[in-house]
Amino acid sequence: MDWIFYPPWAFFLASAGQPSELPLALLLVFGAAKLFAEIFERLRQPAIVGEITAGILLGPSVLGWVKPSDTMSALAELGVMFLLFRVGLEVKPSEILEVGRSALLVAVIGVMTPFFVGWLAAHALGYQWIEALFVGAAMVATSVGITAQVLASKGYLHHPASRTVLAAAVIDDVLGLIVLAIVSSLAQGGVNLLDLGLTALLAIGFTTIVAIWGNRLIVRLLPAIETNLSAMEARFNFSLVLLFALALLATYAGVAAIIGAFLAGMALAESVGHREHDLVHGVTETLVPFFLVGIGLYFDLSLLKNTTLLGVASLITILAVATKLASGLGVWNRGRADVFRVGIGMMPRGEVGMVVAQLGLVLGVISSQTYSVVIFMAIVTTMIAPPLLRLAYRGQECRPSERLQIV
Repeated sequence: MDWIFYPPWAFFLASAGQPSELPLALLLVFGAAKLFAEIFERLRQPAIVGEITAGILLGPSVLGWVKPSDTMSALAELGVMFLLFRVGLEVKPSEILEVGRSALLVAVIGVMTPFFVGWLAAHALGYQWIEALFVGAAMVATSVGITAQVLASKGYLHHPASRTVLAAAVIDDVLGLIVLAIVSSLAQGGVNLLDLGLTALLAIGFTTIVAIWGNRLIVRLLPAIETNLSAMEARFNFSLVLLFALALLATYAGVAAIIGAFLAGMALAESVGHREHDLVHGVTETLVPFFLVGIGLYFDLSLLKNTTLLGVASLITILAVATKLASGLGVWNRGRADVFRVGIGMMPRGEVGMVVAQLGLVLGVISSQTYSVVIFMAIVTTMIAPPLLRLAYRGQECRPSERLQIV
Protein backbone atom coordinates (compact mmCIF):
# COMPACT_ATOMS: atom_id res chain seq x y z
CA MET A 1 0.00 0.00 0.00
CA ASP A 2 1.50 3.35 -1.04
CA TRP A 3 -0.13 5.42 1.68
CA ILE A 4 1.27 4.69 5.13
CA PHE A 5 -0.45 6.19 8.14
CA TYR A 6 -1.06 5.24 11.74
CA PRO A 7 -3.86 7.15 13.45
CA PRO A 8 -4.93 5.05 16.44
CA TRP A 9 -8.53 4.78 15.29
CA ALA A 10 -7.45 3.52 11.82
CA PHE A 11 -6.92 0.09 13.29
CA PHE A 12 -10.48 0.04 14.61
CA LEU A 13 -11.79 0.82 11.13
CA ALA A 14 -9.58 -1.85 9.58
CA SER A 15 -10.69 -4.44 12.17
CA ALA A 16 -14.29 -3.60 11.33
CA GLY A 17 -13.61 -4.91 7.84
CA GLN A 18 -13.78 -1.56 6.07
CA PRO A 19 -11.40 -0.91 3.12
CA SER A 20 -10.54 2.39 4.74
CA GLU A 21 -6.86 3.06 4.17
CA LEU A 22 -6.86 5.14 0.99
CA PRO A 23 -10.11 7.07 1.68
CA LEU A 24 -8.94 7.73 5.23
CA ALA A 25 -5.58 9.05 4.06
CA LEU A 26 -7.29 11.28 1.49
CA LEU A 27 -9.63 12.58 4.18
CA LEU A 28 -6.76 13.27 6.58
CA VAL A 29 -4.68 15.17 4.05
CA PHE A 30 -7.42 17.18 2.36
CA GLY A 31 -9.41 17.81 5.54
CA ALA A 32 -6.39 18.88 7.59
CA ALA A 33 -5.15 21.12 4.76
CA LYS A 34 -8.43 22.99 4.50
CA LEU A 35 -8.86 23.18 8.29
CA PHE A 36 -5.46 24.75 8.78
CA ALA A 37 -5.95 27.01 5.77
CA GLU A 38 -9.08 28.38 7.44
CA ILE A 39 -7.31 28.78 10.81
CA PHE A 40 -4.38 30.66 9.28
CA GLU A 41 -6.68 32.91 7.25
CA ARG A 42 -8.54 33.83 10.43
CA LEU A 43 -5.17 34.64 12.00
CA ARG A 44 -4.47 36.88 8.96
CA GLN A 45 -1.73 34.58 7.75
CA PRO A 46 -1.48 33.03 4.25
CA ALA A 47 -3.60 29.89 3.91
CA ILE A 48 -0.79 28.22 2.01
CA VAL A 49 1.40 28.25 5.15
CA GLY A 50 -1.43 26.61 7.06
CA GLU A 51 -1.61 23.78 4.53
CA ILE A 52 2.14 23.16 4.73
CA THR A 53 1.85 23.22 8.54
CA ALA A 54 -0.87 20.56 8.28
CA GLY A 55 1.65 18.38 6.45
CA ILE A 56 4.24 18.86 9.18
CA LEU A 57 1.73 17.84 11.86
CA LEU A 58 0.44 14.82 9.93
CA GLY A 59 3.94 13.73 8.93
CA PRO A 60 6.54 11.47 10.54
CA SER A 61 8.00 14.23 12.72
CA VAL A 62 4.82 14.82 14.78
CA LEU A 63 1.77 12.54 14.55
CA GLY A 64 3.15 10.07 11.99
CA TRP A 65 -0.29 9.53 10.46
CA VAL A 66 0.82 10.08 6.86
CA LYS A 67 4.25 9.45 5.37
CA PRO A 68 5.71 10.40 1.97
CA SER A 69 4.76 7.80 -0.63
CA ASP A 70 4.41 7.23 -4.36
CA THR A 71 0.70 7.99 -4.21
CA MET A 72 1.27 11.25 -2.36
CA SER A 73 4.00 12.22 -4.82
CA ALA A 74 1.72 11.51 -7.79
CA LEU A 75 -1.14 13.58 -6.35
CA ALA A 76 1.27 16.37 -5.42
CA GLU A 77 2.74 16.44 -8.93
CA LEU A 78 -0.73 16.56 -10.46
CA GLY A 79 -1.65 19.34 -8.06
CA VAL A 80 1.24 21.60 -8.97
CA MET A 81 0.78 20.83 -12.69
CA PHE A 82 -2.84 21.96 -12.57
CA LEU A 83 -1.87 24.99 -10.48
CA LEU A 84 0.66 26.15 -13.08
CA PHE A 85 -1.77 25.31 -15.88
CA ARG A 86 -4.42 27.44 -14.16
CA VAL A 87 -1.97 30.30 -13.75
CA GLY A 88 -0.93 30.00 -17.40
CA LEU A 89 -4.56 30.41 -18.46
CA GLU A 90 -4.50 33.86 -16.83
CA VAL A 91 -1.29 35.04 -18.50
CA LYS A 92 -1.08 36.04 -22.14
CA PRO A 93 2.19 35.23 -23.94
CA SER A 94 2.56 38.89 -24.92
CA GLU A 95 2.59 39.86 -21.24
CA ILE A 96 5.43 37.45 -20.52
CA LEU A 97 7.43 38.44 -23.59
CA GLU A 98 7.18 42.12 -22.57
CA VAL A 99 9.28 41.41 -19.49
CA GLY A 100 11.61 38.95 -21.22
CA ARG A 101 14.84 40.94 -20.88
CA SER A 102 14.41 41.82 -17.22
CA ALA A 103 13.25 38.26 -16.48
CA LEU A 104 16.40 36.87 -18.10
CA LEU A 105 18.57 39.12 -15.94
CA VAL A 106 16.62 38.15 -12.82
CA ALA A 107 16.99 34.45 -13.65
CA VAL A 108 20.74 34.68 -14.34
CA ILE A 109 21.38 36.53 -11.05
CA GLY A 110 18.99 34.15 -9.27
CA VAL A 111 20.92 31.11 -10.49
CA MET A 112 24.55 32.19 -10.38
CA THR A 113 24.48 34.00 -7.03
CA PRO A 114 22.87 31.21 -4.94
CA PHE A 115 24.99 28.55 -6.63
CA PHE A 116 28.37 30.13 -5.98
CA VAL A 117 27.48 31.50 -2.54
CA GLY A 118 26.04 28.12 -1.48
CA TRP A 119 29.01 26.22 -2.85
CA LEU A 120 31.59 28.48 -1.16
CA ALA A 121 29.68 28.62 2.14
CA ALA A 122 29.26 24.84 2.31
CA HIS A 123 32.92 24.31 1.44
CA ALA A 124 33.94 26.81 4.17
CA LEU A 125 31.82 24.83 6.63
CA GLY A 126 33.89 21.72 5.92
CA TYR A 127 31.85 19.96 3.22
CA GLN A 128 33.67 18.02 0.50
CA TRP A 129 33.73 19.92 -2.79
CA ILE A 130 31.15 17.72 -4.59
CA GLU A 131 28.83 17.81 -1.58
CA ALA A 132 29.20 21.59 -1.46
CA LEU A 133 28.32 21.74 -5.17
CA PHE A 134 25.04 19.92 -4.48
CA VAL A 135 24.20 22.37 -1.70
CA GLY A 136 24.77 25.20 -4.17
CA ALA A 137 22.66 23.45 -6.82
CA ALA A 138 19.80 23.01 -4.35
CA MET A 139 19.93 26.74 -3.54
CA VAL A 140 19.51 27.55 -7.25
CA ALA A 141 16.01 26.05 -7.38
CA THR A 142 12.82 28.13 -7.44
CA SER A 143 9.44 26.56 -6.67
CA VAL A 144 7.24 28.73 -8.87
CA GLY A 145 4.18 26.79 -7.73
CA ILE A 146 4.32 28.36 -4.27
CA THR A 147 4.67 31.91 -5.59
CA ALA A 148 2.02 31.33 -8.26
CA GLN A 149 -0.42 30.10 -5.62
CA VAL A 150 -0.06 33.29 -3.59
CA LEU A 151 -0.13 35.67 -6.55
CA ALA A 152 -3.14 33.97 -8.12
CA SER A 153 -5.16 33.84 -4.90
CA LYS A 154 -4.67 37.56 -4.30
CA GLY A 155 -5.19 38.70 -7.89
CA TYR A 156 -1.67 39.94 -8.58
CA LEU A 157 -0.86 37.85 -11.65
CA HIS A 158 -1.06 40.85 -13.98
CA HIS A 159 1.27 43.02 -11.92
CA PRO A 160 4.56 43.65 -13.82
CA ALA A 161 6.59 42.17 -10.95
CA SER A 162 4.44 39.02 -11.01
CA ARG A 163 4.89 38.57 -14.75
CA THR A 164 8.62 39.00 -14.30
CA VAL A 165 8.70 36.34 -11.59
CA LEU A 166 6.76 33.85 -13.72
CA ALA A 167 8.97 34.43 -16.77
CA ALA A 168 12.15 34.34 -14.68
CA ALA A 169 11.04 31.10 -13.01
CA VAL A 170 10.71 29.43 -16.41
CA ILE A 171 14.19 30.60 -17.41
CA ASP A 172 15.46 29.65 -13.95
CA ASP A 173 14.25 26.09 -14.51
CA VAL A 174 16.21 25.82 -17.76
CA LEU A 175 19.37 27.31 -16.24
CA GLY A 176 18.93 25.20 -13.10
CA LEU A 177 18.69 22.11 -15.30
CA ILE A 178 22.06 22.94 -16.83
CA VAL A 179 23.64 23.52 -13.41
CA LEU A 180 22.22 20.27 -12.06
CA ALA A 181 23.38 18.36 -15.16
CA ILE A 182 26.93 19.66 -14.68
CA VAL A 183 26.99 18.89 -10.95
CA SER A 184 25.52 15.41 -11.47
CA SER A 185 28.02 14.65 -14.19
CA LEU A 186 30.91 15.75 -11.97
CA ALA A 187 29.57 13.48 -9.23
CA GLN A 188 29.70 10.57 -11.67
CA GLY A 189 33.23 11.28 -12.85
CA GLY A 190 33.12 13.82 -15.68
CA VAL A 191 31.16 16.16 -17.94
CA ASN A 192 30.09 15.24 -21.47
CA LEU A 193 29.99 18.63 -23.16
CA LEU A 194 28.13 17.32 -26.22
CA ASP A 195 25.32 15.79 -24.14
CA LEU A 196 25.16 18.89 -21.96
CA GLY A 197 24.95 21.16 -25.00
CA LEU A 198 22.21 19.09 -26.62
CA THR A 199 20.21 19.03 -23.40
CA ALA A 200 20.48 22.81 -23.02
CA LEU A 201 19.57 23.39 -26.67
CA LEU A 202 16.55 21.11 -26.45
CA ALA A 203 15.28 22.70 -23.24
CA ILE A 204 15.72 26.26 -24.52
CA GLY A 205 14.25 25.41 -27.92
CA PHE A 206 11.15 23.71 -26.49
CA THR A 207 10.42 26.55 -24.07
CA THR A 208 10.98 29.29 -26.64
CA ILE A 209 8.91 27.66 -29.40
CA VAL A 210 5.91 26.95 -27.20
CA ALA A 211 6.03 30.35 -25.49
CA ILE A 212 6.20 32.31 -28.76
CA TRP A 213 4.16 30.26 -31.22
CA GLY A 214 1.97 28.02 -29.06
CA ASN A 215 -0.82 30.55 -28.61
CA ARG A 216 -0.95 31.43 -32.31
CA LEU A 217 -1.28 27.78 -33.27
CA ILE A 218 -4.01 27.02 -30.71
CA VAL A 219 -6.08 30.08 -31.71
CA ARG A 220 -6.22 28.70 -35.25
CA LEU A 221 -6.49 25.03 -34.37
CA LEU A 222 -9.04 24.92 -31.53
CA PRO A 223 -12.15 26.13 -33.44
CA ALA A 224 -11.62 23.46 -36.11
CA ILE A 225 -11.11 20.76 -33.49
CA GLU A 226 -14.20 21.81 -31.56
CA THR A 227 -16.31 21.74 -34.74
CA ASN A 228 -15.33 18.15 -35.44
CA LEU A 229 -15.79 16.84 -31.89
CA SER A 230 -19.22 15.86 -30.59
CA ALA A 231 -18.32 14.77 -27.05
CA MET A 232 -19.42 16.91 -24.10
CA GLU A 233 -16.85 19.40 -22.81
CA ALA A 234 -14.77 18.99 -25.98
CA ARG A 235 -12.85 22.22 -25.39
CA PHE A 236 -12.01 21.20 -21.81
CA ASN A 237 -10.97 17.72 -22.94
CA PHE A 238 -8.67 19.19 -25.56
CA SER A 239 -7.20 21.51 -22.94
CA LEU A 240 -6.32 18.57 -20.70
CA VAL A 241 -4.80 16.65 -23.61
CA LEU A 242 -2.62 19.66 -24.39
CA LEU A 243 -1.70 20.03 -20.71
CA PHE A 244 -0.51 16.44 -20.39
CA ALA A 245 1.15 16.42 -23.81
CA LEU A 246 3.24 19.53 -23.14
CA ALA A 247 4.05 18.34 -19.62
CA LEU A 248 5.36 15.10 -21.14
CA LEU A 249 7.30 16.89 -23.87
CA ALA A 250 8.80 19.19 -21.25
CA THR A 251 10.24 16.21 -19.38
CA TYR A 252 11.68 14.86 -22.64
CA ALA A 253 13.19 18.29 -23.28
CA GLY A 254 14.82 18.15 -19.87
CA VAL A 255 12.75 20.75 -18.02
CA ALA A 256 10.13 20.19 -15.33
CA ALA A 257 6.66 18.97 -16.26
CA ILE A 258 5.17 22.02 -14.52
CA ILE A 259 6.89 24.28 -17.06
CA GLY A 260 5.10 22.40 -19.83
CA ALA A 261 1.84 22.78 -17.88
CA PHE A 262 2.37 26.53 -17.53
CA LEU A 263 3.17 26.88 -21.24
CA ALA A 264 0.05 24.86 -22.11
CA GLY A 265 -2.04 27.28 -20.07
CA MET A 266 -0.47 30.27 -21.83
CA ALA A 267 -1.08 28.69 -25.23
CA LEU A 268 -4.80 28.39 -24.34
CA ALA A 269 -5.10 31.76 -22.57
CA GLU A 270 -6.89 33.48 -25.45
CA SER A 271 -8.92 30.46 -26.60
CA VAL A 272 -10.83 29.02 -23.64
CA GLY A 273 -13.90 30.47 -21.94
CA HIS A 274 -15.31 30.75 -18.44
CA ARG A 275 -16.59 27.16 -18.49
CA GLU A 276 -13.09 25.73 -19.00
CA HIS A 277 -11.68 28.06 -16.36
CA ASP A 278 -14.28 26.85 -13.86
CA LEU A 279 -13.59 23.17 -14.59
CA VAL A 280 -9.83 23.61 -14.25
CA HIS A 281 -10.40 25.59 -11.05
CA GLY A 282 -12.35 22.67 -9.57
CA VAL A 283 -9.63 20.16 -10.32
CA THR A 284 -6.96 22.53 -8.99
CA GLU A 285 -8.86 23.15 -5.77
CA THR A 286 -9.00 19.39 -5.20
CA LEU A 287 -5.37 18.56 -5.94
CA VAL A 288 -3.26 21.51 -4.76
CA PRO A 289 -3.65 20.64 -1.02
CA PHE A 290 -1.80 17.37 -1.69
CA PHE A 291 1.10 19.34 -3.16
CA LEU A 292 1.29 21.69 -0.16
CA VAL A 293 0.79 19.02 2.50
CA GLY A 294 3.38 16.88 0.70
CA ILE A 295 6.02 19.57 1.26
CA GLY A 296 5.30 19.62 4.99
CA LEU A 297 5.59 15.83 5.26
CA TYR A 298 9.33 16.04 4.59
CA PHE A 299 10.08 18.40 7.47
CA ASP A 300 12.25 16.66 10.07
CA LEU A 301 11.84 18.25 13.50
CA SER A 302 14.64 16.09 14.92
CA LEU A 303 17.03 18.52 13.21
CA LEU A 304 16.10 21.06 15.88
CA LYS A 305 17.65 18.84 18.59
CA ASN A 306 21.13 18.99 17.03
CA THR A 307 22.29 22.54 17.70
CA THR A 308 25.33 22.31 15.44
CA LEU A 309 23.33 20.98 12.50
CA LEU A 310 20.57 23.49 13.19
CA GLY A 311 23.13 26.28 13.08
CA VAL A 312 24.44 25.08 9.71
CA ALA A 313 20.90 24.73 8.35
CA SER A 314 19.98 28.21 9.59
CA LEU A 315 23.05 29.76 7.96
CA ILE A 316 22.38 28.02 4.65
CA THR A 317 18.74 29.16 4.83
CA ILE A 318 19.72 32.78 5.50
CA LEU A 319 22.08 32.69 2.51
CA ALA A 320 19.34 31.08 0.39
CA VAL A 321 17.00 33.95 1.26
CA ALA A 322 19.61 36.65 0.68
CA THR A 323 20.83 35.32 -2.66
CA LYS A 324 17.33 35.08 -4.13
CA LEU A 325 16.53 38.57 -2.84
CA ALA A 326 19.57 39.65 -4.83
CA SER A 327 17.90 38.37 -8.01
CA GLY A 328 15.46 41.26 -7.68
CA LEU A 329 18.29 43.57 -8.68
CA GLY A 330 17.46 42.55 -12.23
CA VAL A 331 14.54 45.03 -12.07
CA TRP A 332 16.39 47.76 -10.18
CA ASN A 333 15.23 50.34 -12.74
CA ARG A 334 11.61 49.80 -11.58
CA GLY A 335 12.26 50.83 -8.01
CA ARG A 336 12.91 49.16 -4.68
CA ALA A 337 9.34 47.89 -4.25
CA ASP A 338 9.55 45.73 -7.38
CA VAL A 339 13.07 44.60 -6.46
CA PHE A 340 11.65 43.27 -3.19
CA ARG A 341 8.59 41.68 -4.85
CA VAL A 342 10.64 39.88 -7.49
CA GLY A 343 13.28 38.74 -4.98
CA ILE A 344 10.65 37.31 -2.63
CA GLY A 345 8.82 35.68 -5.55
CA MET A 346 11.98 33.79 -6.52
CA MET A 347 12.73 32.71 -2.93
CA PRO A 348 10.80 29.44 -2.24
CA ARG A 349 12.72 26.26 -3.08
CA GLY A 350 9.89 23.85 -2.25
CA GLU A 351 9.79 20.52 -4.01
CA VAL A 352 12.49 21.52 -6.52
CA GLY A 353 15.14 21.89 -3.82
CA MET A 354 14.07 18.59 -2.30
CA VAL A 355 14.47 16.82 -5.65
CA VAL A 356 18.05 18.06 -5.90
CA ALA A 357 18.76 16.83 -2.36
CA GLN A 358 17.21 13.45 -3.16
CA LEU A 359 19.36 13.12 -6.29
CA GLY A 360 22.51 13.84 -4.28
CA LEU A 361 21.51 11.22 -1.73
CA VAL A 362 20.83 8.62 -4.44
CA LEU A 363 24.20 9.31 -6.08
CA GLY A 364 25.84 8.87 -2.69
CA VAL A 365 27.60 12.25 -2.75
CA ILE A 366 25.80 13.90 0.16
CA SER A 367 25.32 12.60 3.68
CA SER A 368 22.00 12.20 5.47
CA GLN A 369 22.88 15.25 7.57
CA THR A 370 23.47 17.37 4.47
CA TYR A 371 20.20 16.06 3.08
CA SER A 372 18.43 17.25 6.24
CA VAL A 373 20.07 20.68 5.93
CA VAL A 374 18.88 21.10 2.34
CA ILE A 375 15.35 19.90 3.18
CA PHE A 376 15.24 22.37 6.08
CA MET A 377 16.31 25.19 3.75
CA ALA A 378 13.78 24.20 1.09
CA ILE A 379 10.83 24.09 3.48
CA VAL A 380 11.69 27.20 5.50
CA THR A 381 12.16 29.35 2.38
CA THR A 382 8.84 27.97 1.14
CA MET A 383 6.99 28.83 4.35
CA ILE A 384 8.35 32.36 4.80
CA ALA A 385 7.80 33.44 1.18
CA PRO A 386 3.96 33.71 1.29
CA PRO A 387 3.76 36.16 4.24
CA LEU A 388 6.61 38.17 2.75
CA LEU A 389 4.81 38.28 -0.61
CA ARG A 390 1.67 39.50 1.12
CA LEU A 391 3.75 42.25 2.75
CA ALA A 392 5.49 43.13 -0.52
CA TYR A 393 2.21 43.54 -2.42
CA ARG A 394 0.32 45.27 0.39
CA GLY A 395 -1.63 48.26 -0.86
CA GLN A 396 -1.65 47.11 -4.48
CA GLU A 397 -5.03 47.30 -6.18
CA CYS A 398 -6.38 44.23 -7.97
CA ARG A 399 -9.47 43.80 -10.08
CA PRO A 400 -12.07 41.38 -8.65
CA SER A 401 -12.06 39.40 -11.91
CA GLU A 402 -8.35 38.70 -11.44
CA ARG A 403 -8.72 37.13 -8.01
CA LEU A 404 -8.52 33.34 -8.12
CA GLN A 405 -9.84 31.53 -5.07
CA ILE A 406 -7.47 28.58 -5.15
CA VAL A 407 -6.18 28.60 -1.61
